[in-house]
This record gives sequence, C-alpha cells and structure tokens, in this order.
Amino acid sequence: MPEFALDPKAAAWCEELRTLAAQRLRPLAEAGEPGAVNRPLVAALGELGLLARLFTAGSLDLCLMRESLAYGCTEAETALALQGLGAYPVHYHGTDAQRARWLPEVSAGRAVAAFALSEPGAGSDAAALALEAAPDGEGWRLTGEKCWISNAPGADFYTVFARTTADAGARGVTAFLVPADRPGLSGEPLEMLSPHPIGSLAFDGVRVDASDVLGEVDRGFRVAMTTLNLFRPSVGAFAVGMAQAALDATLAHTAGREAFGGRLKDLQTVAHQIAELATRTEAARLLVYAAAAAYDRGEADVPRRAAMAKLLATETAQQVVDAAVQLHGARALRRGHLLEHLYREVRAPRIYEGATEVQREIIAKELYKEAGLS
Repeated sequence: MPEFALDPKAAAWCEELRTLAAQRLRPLAEAGEPGAVNRPLVAALGELGLLARLFTAGSLDLCLMRESLAYGCTEAETALALQGLGAYPVHYHGTDAQRARWLPEVSAGRAVAAFALSEPGAGSDAAALALEAAPDGEGWRLTGEKCWISNAPGADFYTVFARTTADAGARGVTAFLVPADRPGLSGEPLEMLSPHPIGSLAFDGVRVDASDVLGEVDRGFRVAMTTLNLFRPSVGAFAVGMAQAALDATLAHTAGREAFGGRLKDLQTVAHQIAELATRTEAARLLVYAAAAAYDRGEADVPRRAAMAKLLATETAQQVVDAAVQLHGARALRRGHLLEHLYREVRAPRIYEGATEVQREIIAKELYKEAGLS
C-alpha cells in the first residue's frame, strides 16, 4: 500500500525534487530578504509546475512534495505550502469568476496568496474570531485585526475569515476573498524566529460583497477546516523532511568526527541515540503517509489521523533537530549552519495550523466519538 512503500516512480520524483530544491531553489532562497515574500522563489516554483500541481495533487502527493522540498530548501517548501494554504479555499470553494481571476496567477507564481485566520485573541481557538463583518447594504464592512498571518503584508490576496453573526461561535463565520489593494486594508511585518514572512493585518471598514464570499455565508468555518484537514498531514511531511535532513547531517558528522580516541559513531551512547532518532523519524513518516492516503480515499477518520500525523511528526522533528545540534556541538550554533537554520525553522510547526495541545484534544475527541462514547 502507498502509505508503507513508495513505488519506484514516486521515489525517483522525490529524489528529483530534493535535487531541484538544493541546486536551483536554495540559491534563490539565500538571495532573498528574510521575513519578506521571495517573489523570484515563488516564480521558480511556478515555472517548475509545482504550484499548479497543488490544485491537482492528492494529500499524499502534497506530502511528498513538501517532504522533498523541505529536505533541500525549507524556504521553497514554505513558499509552496503558503501558496496552497491561501489559494486552496478559492480552488475548492470559490466561484468560477474567483477561480478564473486568481488560480492561473497563483499557479504561474505571479500572485502571492495568504490564509488569514488567526487573530490577536484567536489563535488555536479559531471559533473565537472577532474580526467583524458588519452588514452594509448588499455587502459587509470588515473591521478588526488579523495576526501571525504568513505572507502578510506582502500577499496579493487573502482568504479572510470574519464574523458575520455575533455570538454564534463557529457557525457565524464567513470566508471572504479580499484583494490586498482594497481600501482600508493595511499591514505590517512581524519579526519572528522563523525566516519566512509573517505579518499582521488591519481592517478599517474594508468593503466586501457577495462576489467576495468563499463558500456560504456563516459557513466559513467549513472552508477553514476542509483546508486544514488537507494541509495538516503535509505539515507533518514538512517536519519529516527537516528531521531527515538533520539526521543525515548527523550521520555524516558522527562518522567523521574524532573524539575520545575514536569516532563519535563508535560511542554506544551516540550510536543508540542515532538509532532512536532514525526510528522515530521513520515512524512519523509512515503516520504522515497513512493519514494522507486516508484523506485521498475519503475515509471518515481523517481528522484523527491528520492530527496524529501532525502531532508526532512535528514533535519528532523538534527532538531530532535538537539532538543533532547537541551532537554537532558549537559549530551547529553558528549563523548559516544547516542545523542553526533548521533549529529556527522546526519550532513553528508545533504551533501553527493547530498547536500540539489542540491536536491532542482533537485526537481524544475523535477517539471517544469513534467508540460511541462522546
């Protein structure tokens, strides 16, 4: 079954992506400005056909792309994922006019998308959104803030979630497609630990109407969840790619590093640690593939599987990268070292698209529901 072993064609494609990431995409990433949208990198992803593939790929295909790119260039992986996260609601829930306007531009790498869900007071608790969509004639006026938004404020359009019905929890949220040039919309970048662009957005009476709605009014939470259910296993794939890169670097280092009269790899404590890290990485990979394959088959237990995959993979990647830094010693802390870069990158996935604690809550609820005990 595909979740347990890749066929030769898929394995060869993953190796090709690793090579492309290292040789073509990494130089573009290194030439970019940290914390800003790297448009040449996005354009290259479009030229390679990877962005267009976001809208035809299944979940397993998406995971293979993200894992392979992450291994060779985390910035390329993140640029790809953010385009998918911001534009997938348009692909899946948008009108014909919305799709025709934006998807060809996203696929070609000419337009940058963003997924604007989180707020200063509503991160993991997405149902607590406070961005107000006040009725205004045939449309609404958006007033409030969004925060921790990837690609903000440099995106060309945003999938924005706003409250159209007060005191209705998840049932009163609507998704809107908001171009960045709408009057009243502004933003500023935030300096974060990870190098990819993140910012805040301010909505000062931004006008939207029925032609901007994604899906149905007051059903925007469904738009958010269908998007996140697809992308959660692939966040795990991103983490697995980073873990594998750190593990491979550590294998090479410990095999060649002389210490205490021999090589590090010959110390039992080191060898056993490497074995443990490799086992955990492979277990995370298999859980990610299984969740993605379940999504592609349309199985009912996708929320639990996706949460398990993201939980195990992101926590494992943090453990592997941290251990890799320890085994490399001070050299891994120098700015520009692969592990210094991974150390900054690996922390955020444990928070975004549902923090580790939220994934545990989802898993527990789904287990009780599946057992008929909810």
